[in-house]
Amino acid sequence: RANARCDRKLPAAHGGFPPEVDRQGTMATPPVTVKEVVSLTSAGVNPACISFTNLTMESEKFICVRETGAANSVVIVDMENPNAPMKRPITADSALMNPVSKVIALKATVAGASQDHLQIFNIEMKSKMKSHQMPESVVFWTWISPNMLGIVTSTAVYHWSMEGDSAPGKVFDRTGNLNGAQIISYRASQDMQWFTLVGIAPGDPSRPSLVKGNMQLYSVAQQRSQALEAHAAAFATHHVPGNAAKSQLVAFAQKVAQPDGSVSSKLHVIELGAVAGQTNFTKRQAELFFPPDFADDFPVSMHASDKYGVLYVITKNGLLFVYDVATATAIYRNKVSNDPVFIACAAPSNGGVYAVNRRGQVLLMNINEAAVVPFVSGQLKNPELALQLAQRGNLPGAEALVMPKFESLFAAGDYKSAAELAAASGGALRTQQTIQKFANVPAVPGQNSPLLQYFGICLQRGQLNSFESVELARLVLAQNKKQLLDTWMGEDKLECSEALGDLLTMVDPEMALRVWIKAKANGKVVAALAQKGEFEKMGKYCEMTGHKPDYGYMLQSALMHNPLGAVQIAIQIGKQVPPPMDPNAVADLFLQRNMIREATSFLLDVLKGDNEEQAGMQTKVLEINLVTFPNVADAILGQGKLTHYDRPRVAQLCEKAGLYMRALTHYTEITDLKRCCVNTHSIDPQALIEWFGTLSAEWALECVKELLVSNQRANLQIVVNVCKEYTEQLTATSIVALLEEQGSNDGLFFYLGALVATSEDPEMHFKYIESAAKSGQIKEVERITRESNFYDPEKAKVFLMEAKLPDARPLINVCDRFNFVGDLTTYLYQNNMMRYIEGYVQKVNPSNAPFVVGALLDQECSEDFLQNLILSVRSLLPVGPLVEEVGKRNRLKMLTPFLEHLVSEGSTDSNVHNALGMILIDSNSNPEHFLATNEHYDSKVVGKYCEKRDPNLACVAYKRGKCDIELVEVTNKNSLFKLQSRYVVERMDVELWAHVLSDENAHRRNLIDQVVSTALPESKNPEQVSVTVKAFMTAEMPQELIELLEKIVLQNSAFNNNPNLQNLLILTAIKADKTRVMDYINRLDAFNGPEVGEIAVGNELYEEAFAIFKKFDLHLDAMKVLLECLESLERGLEYAQRVDTPEVWSQIAKAQLAAGDVGAAVVAYIKAGDSSDHSDVIDVAKRCDDYQALVSYLVMVRKKIKDAKVDTELCYAYARIDKLGDLEEFIATPNAANRNAVGNRCFDEGLYEAAKVMFISDSNWGALASTLVKLHQFQAAVEAARKANTSKTWKEICFACVDEREFRLAQLCGLNIIVQADELDQISEYYQVRGKFDELLALMEAGVGLERAHMGIFTELGILYAKHRPEKLMEHLKLFSTRVNIPRLIRACEEMAAWKELSFLYIAYDEFDNAAGVMMQHPDAWEHVSFKDVCVKVANVEIYYKALQFYLEEHPTQLNDLLTVLTPRVDHSRVVDLMRKRNHLALVKPYLAQAQTHNLQAVNDAVNELCIDEEDYEALRNSIDLYDNFDQIALAQRCESHELIEFRRISGHIYQKNHRWKQSVELAKRDGLFKDAMEACAQSGDKELAENLLKYFIDTQNKECFAAALYTCYDLLRPDVVFELAWMHGLMDYSAPYMIQFMRDYAGKVDALVADKKDRNTEKVEAEKEAVKEQMNQNLYAQLLPAALPAPPMPGMEHGNGMNGGDAPPNMGGSPNGMPGMGMPPMGGMGGY
Repeated sequence: RANARCDRKLPAAHGGFPPEVDRQGTMATPPVTVKEVVSLTSAGVNPACISFTNLTMESEKFICVRETGAANSVVIVDMENPNAPMKRPITADSALMNPVSKVIALKATVAGASQDHLQIFNIEMKSKMKSHQMPESVVFWTWISPNMLGIVTSTAVYHWSMEGDSAPGKVFDRTGNLNGAQIISYRASQDMQWFTLVGIAPGDPSRPSLVKGNMQLYSVAQQRSQALEAHAAAFATHHVPGNAAKSQLVAFAQKVAQPDGSVSSKLHVIELGAVAGQTNFTKRQAELFFPPDFADDFPVSMHASDKYGVLYVITKNGLLFVYDVATATAIYRNKVSNDPVFIACAAPSNGGVYAVNRRGQVLLMNINEAAVVPFVSGQLKNPELALQLAQRGNLPGAEALVMPKFESLFAAGDYKSAAELAAASGGALRTQQTIQKFANVPAVPGQNSPLLQYFGICLQRGQLNSFESVELARLVLAQNKKQLLDTWMGEDKLECSEALGDLLTMVDPEMALRVWIKAKANGKVVAALAQKGEFEKMGKYCEMTGHKPDYGYMLQSALMHNPLGAVQIAIQIGKQVPPPMDPNAVADLFLQRNMIREATSFLLDVLKGDNEEQAGMQTKVLEINLVTFPNVADAILGQGKLTHYDRPRVAQLCEKAGLYMRALTHYTEITDLKRCCVNTHSIDPQALIEWFGTLSAEWALECVKELLVSNQRANLQIVVNVCKEYTEQLTATSIVALLEEQGSNDGLFFYLGALVATSEDPEMHFKYIESAAKSGQIKEVERITRESNFYDPEKAKVFLMEAKLPDARPLINVCDRFNFVGDLTTYLYQNNMMRYIEGYVQKVNPSNAPFVVGALLDQECSEDFLQNLILSVRSLLPVGPLVEEVGKRNRLKMLTPFLEHLVSEGSTDSNVHNALGMILIDSNSNPEHFLATNEHYDSKVVGKYCEKRDPNLACVAYKRGKCDIELVEVTNKNSLFKLQSRYVVERMDVELWAHVLSDENAHRRNLIDQVVSTALPESKNPEQVSVTVKAFMTAEMPQELIELLEKIVLQNSAFNNNPNLQNLLILTAIKADKTRVMDYINRLDAFNGPEVGEIAVGNELYEEAFAIFKKFDLHLDAMKVLLECLESLERGLEYAQRVDTPEVWSQIAKAQLAAGDVGAAVVAYIKAGDSSDHSDVIDVAKRCDDYQALVSYLVMVRKKIKDAKVDTELCYAYARIDKLGDLEEFIATPNAANRNAVGNRCFDEGLYEAAKVMFISDSNWGALASTLVKLHQFQAAVEAARKANTSKTWKEICFACVDEREFRLAQLCGLNIIVQADELDQISEYYQVRGKFDELLALMEAGVGLERAHMGIFTELGILYAKHRPEKLMEHLKLFSTRVNIPRLIRACEEMAAWKELSFLYIAYDEFDNAAGVMMQHPDAWEHVSFKDVCVKVANVEIYYKALQFYLEEHPTQLNDLLTVLTPRVDHSRVVDLMRKRNHLALVKPYLAQAQTHNLQAVNDAVNELCIDEEDYEALRNSIDLYDNFDQIALAQRCESHELIEFRRISGHIYQKNHRWKQSVELAKRDGLFKDAMEACAQSGDKELAENLLKYFIDTQNKECFAAALYTCYDLLRPDVVFELAWMHGLMDYSAPYMIQFMRDYAGKVDALVADKKDRNTEKVEAEKEAVKEQMNQNLYAQLLPAALPAPPMPGMEHGNGMNGGDAPPNMGGSPNGMPGMGMPPMGGMGGY
């Protein structure tokens, strides 16, 4: 598809090349193929990034694209897999992929400096290899080799190696001709001794459109540079015949503007550094032919192909030139890309070149190997170049060129030249026949045989083919020179074949094997590897090649001679898929010979896949080994690679073989498992434990039981380990039950010992305690009872008491931890274990001593023991619990000595002192003194103890300890309220007051009475009074509080003038009894008037509040109450008049304003002089529409403040009351009014005159224009719009003028609108909807003349013309075709059927296909000249043939004119077929004559047919001679029967061209054209035909023709036949000239033979003399090595006439010349350059 598409789009070659090259453009097989290999856009590359600055292609392997945007990245396209590009998030200014490996070089500009940072990164290893910061900016860089970067700065060129850690090294400085140029290329020669740097710059002023190219050529050896003019350059190598080394060439292309205005385009090929003693390469120069359409095009890239020896030159606009390197001959030129090409690179793998264009196409251009040689020889008529191309590239198509020359050289005895020609002919002459021909030539003594010369030349040129390799090997082996074969094989000079391997097998089997492998002689390779015993290699080779040898025969043979080898063969058989032999049969062969191990090895290798269908073989291999080698079977089973064998059978065999563990893993019945598992003596314990894990819980328990039953002692450890391992599966309950059933206490102990560490089951812990106790493990019992938290303490206690262990520590642990101290003490006391009681109290837990003492008292233990026990603990003993326990039993006196002892030691423990106090209270030993003076007892404890004994003592104790609640409770209980009231008042505790005054206190009233009557009057402390009052307030007891406060405030007391109490009294009355408030206000004077007044307002006591504010002269607050609370404007106005203060007037004004009385409010505001509420006044006035009052107020306000809103509203108020004079006067004064806002408001409300005043004062011309429109003042509106100059304003005025039919003014406005493209459609639509088409056209016609006219105006005018003035449309299009929107006009023309204009638009839009279609479908759109121009530009070739049919039907007289321009583009065969079907061939005869130059059969047949029909024999003969591609025999047969003799002569002529000599001669004889007959015989070379013609002349007595035939056919006639015929028919006189000539030739040949024989004898004598000296036969075959193969000496060269002798060309060995004519002085050692 890509080729087809490319061929369709690319035009044929342009003029300038030879005619053959031009004709090639229409051939089916061009010499160069062009195909699209990758589409970068299809691969996902951003099209915007496909450019010279973003894309690099350093080799044929990778393309690297930098994508820039929101997220920068680098896209790497692998040419082997282009559809899967690799994208990496990399930000860089440039990125280069290494030519051969996945290594990328990155360049980034250093921020804030003119420096670049370079980095080399290995993508596969994800590591940075090198980095460097250049001191100056890098303008260009590229890979010049796989490990070297070339870096170009503005001043110099550097090289940077990828290896090591070296920095970039400077190589040379740039020449001045590159200053200011953009560098586009830097190249290095293969030997890195020459470099070219190419840059482009703007063209000369005389030709600015032609880009100028400059080049710098640098020599490393001479350290010199030369400046040249060139756009592209490339290095190449070429082998000059006769030279040992290749010549280094440089090619460069230049396109230079000449002073006379012409352009010179040249290609130069020059040798660099010519080697002394070698023939210099002749400097070449050729023209680069650029077609006229490409006058400013220039080369951008050049690449040399070493494979074909050609140069590819690619230009910016997509031209491809192909030139021969050696001769600079033009081979091909064509346009290969319709888009600009900006980068290219060579493709060494195929000899072509890649190029990338702006569209993202990656094109591969390459030599068409099948077509290039015939093209060059046939079309270019250059057989010599064709032969050179064929020799260089081993290309087909040169057979016809070399065979005659080879035969002539061979016939002449020039065997060396013949050998060189054959060796260079590709495959044309290197055949078995050529070898045989050279072998048949006898060798000249003292010289190499021609065959050896042929082989030597072929070796020098490269590899021999199969025939040559065998023949040369046979010769070498016959002379025992095998080492030569080793050398040639290493150099890959011989083509390997089976015949060559057979020849070598007896001499060197290893070399033969290598040859067979290369030749893919599979049978021979397999046999050789088997014979060597390398069976693994044999198998791999067979698998790799797919070869299938006879394994059965090989295996049986190996079994008899090499059993180990047989195993390897068998393994290779098993590896085949499918195997060539049945593996069972193979195994049986081994088993028949009792080769068990070998059979096992084979079967195991076969069974590696573990397939189910191999179950029989798996069983088989296990059976044979279980019977013979059980350990092998065990190892096989241990690998686990076999899973499909017969498991029951294998299990039985395993049990018999003693492999019990394997048997257990294979048995599936419980009886078998129980039978096998008891053989623990032969089973690895760990394996057995793991096996239990594969069983179900039931079967596992059965097997465990079997182990215990069979031998409990021996198997106990295994059983315990199994139970430990699989407790979760078997469950601990089942295991314990099983062990208990078998009576295994030891088993239980060991099992549970591991379980209790992780288990929380109380039963398991108890079982463990029980089993340990029964097993005598007392220490373990003590440990588990001490550490475990999960056993049942009650069960453990009971069990341990019943067990009566000699050690009581386990029982002590249980009872101590779980609070069984009483039971423990009782058990120990009853069992007379007093020592354990003392030890427990003293060492284990002294804190439990009180409980022990209590239990011992219950057991009636002696007081002496108890006192001693208590004293033994002393300070460690908790006194509180001890007192509690002893007190429960009424034995406190027993503790007196102990307590006194503690007090004497200075104890301050409250428990000690509490106990002493209790003892004193009980004994009534002055307890009041103790309670008052002791500081250490606990008041609550002691007070509680005293409550039932003496409440007063309890109060003393509680008061001492501030135990408020307890004291209140005891006083309430005993009705001690006076005591309670005094305590509460003195205590001054808020929480206590809250408690006693709560509703829940049933004695609250009693307490309040005592507080009011006794406690508070007695108090002189203000704080106590304050706390009490607050408590009453907090308790929300207003009546009680009033009662309390009246007693304090209104009666004579120390607190009656207290402001706080007065405030509190009034406030309490406000809340509790509002009727008393006014009385309190009048009676009291010290309260806080403002605060109390606010509280009164809050409680809606407005009159009381007014009285308070009035009493304290708070006028504002009083007015606020009147206005807001009492809502009495009258009382407020009266109060204001009485007070007469600005603040009060302001307050009344606000109230009046809120009531909507604007006039009164304004009066009040004026009296108050208050302007603060002007916003509210304005809003209310507007709402009430009282602008008259508003004006008065705002005039006052403006005197006090300067506010924009005030001025604005004053303006608006003037406008509303229609005082325009005052308004204008106000505007004239300085003000801050928002005039625009006022104007807009007036406009919106229809006050247009006022709005006009405001807009004029504000210079708001747009709004003024709108206002004037409303006032119908259109002229003034236009003037205002001109000042406003906005689209909105112009549209408004325009639309209004249109509606009012003011079209002149509307046009003025419209011209200012349509210059805005976005507004154009709206204007047009407005006019058209109202039917104003003429006015719209006038507007648009005026608009096209505007300076700011845009495409939309021209387009809209065109659409209007199409709709309303079609006669003006074409003129408009011709004038403004470049300024209209063509697609829109196309649609309009289609709608309005304007076909001629439509075709014009299609042409202007480059839609030539559509233009042609319109012209053909609508004859009124057709015009011949225009149609011709369109046809040559269409893309669809079918249109060509539709156009021809159209012309046939409509304009036949102009058909040939059309065909003239279509000739390079149409398929001529198809055109001829079309004309033939329409019977109009004669009509297109001029076209046929022009098209015949392409030598197409259809065209030739048509021309020939016309010539016959017109009886124009001269034209027919010219056609036949010039163009041979037609059915020649058919034409000859047709002409043979023609009535005119000239046509019959043409028939004979055709027969001659087709080598039908006999027919030609017979036809000539029939027509009496004897001269034609004689010439035909002479050209035929047929002796018999010539002799028959002689006999015909004798038979017809035509003696003159007889004599003429002897002269004409002299070389074909035999002398004896001529003499015989002449003598027999009396024609000796007529034969005399022939006889004389024959005798002269015969005598000359004899003389030549005699001279030749003499020369041969002389040469033979000289050769024998020289043979002794030279001894050439001793080193005959050693000279066959390519490096030492000399050219055989030729006759006449023995005396110094060799390459360096006198016959050498004049320039060979001389000093090389410079470059005359190029302006380039010689450079010494730079050779031809």
